[in-house]
Amino acid sequence: MENPNVLRFTGFADIYHQYRPKPPEIIPDLLLQLAGMDRADHVVDLGCGTGLSTLIWIDRTNSMTGVEPSPDMRAVAAQRPEWVRSGARAQFVAAEAHQTGLAEQSVDIVTASQSFHWMDPVPTLAEIARILRPGGVFAAYDCDWPPVCDPVADAAFAECHQHADELLAESGISKAKKWPKNQHLEQIKKSGHFRYTRDLACLNTDSGDSDRFVGLVRSQGSMADLLKHGYTEAEVGLDGLREIVQIRFGGRTMRWFWCYRIRVGIK
Repeated sequence: MENPNVLRFTGFADIYHQYRPKPPEIIPDLLLQLAGMDRADHVVDLGCGTGLSTLIWIDRTNSMTGVEPSPDMRAVAAQRPEWVRSGARAQFVAAEAHQTGLAEQSVDIVTASQSFHWMDPVPTLAEIARILRPGGVFAAYDCDWPPVCDPVADAAFAECHQHADELLAESGISKAKKWPKNQHLEQIKKSGHFRYTRDLACLNTDSGDSDRFVGLVRSQGSMADLLKHGYTEAEVGLDGLREIVQIRFGGRTMRWFWCYRIRVGIK
């Protein structure tokens, strides 16, 4: 039986790709310094989705492996022209994070962007430790939702997202399981695979109009699940959110401020 966590993210690669933010460029700088390198030889991105989180490694690694079990997301990632122009080797493999199929001690840096909470931490961290070289670095990082933009729009975003989560739980549609993000560092520590661990944060900026703001909610897993199963945008709260956000944005493009939480372990 296919993993329900994989099924949850199947079928909305286009929405994910269009609306999700690209991670901050400072993350590769941080991880390379912790790994003692100016440029990595091999980076692995677990749950790479449509490749947004692989792109920050262009010009910072000789080879990139994106591990992504969802075929539609993996197809988008593999077709990105940026990797062809960069000259770095890039491959996107159909696998789950706890069974990458990669060689032992063959990787300098492993990342999980917006994805580690969908992975069973015990076998996943064991696999990460297996493929990392001694001194290699793992980082699980996530951004806080929503971005800081407008207080009224931000509150409407959070309310709509919560409504979708509650509606999904009541429906019994999804069998997906996730692990709390605020326990990532503790999971890394107690695995025993890492000699150094830290919890860091950074700020990144972005921008968008009201359509993209609503699209961010549309890209959430709970929302996608409900819409795939026939719920209307009115039922999931998107119509109400759209009305509020259009008024608040007033046709403008606003600057958005994202807080990223980075949990690091060095083997």
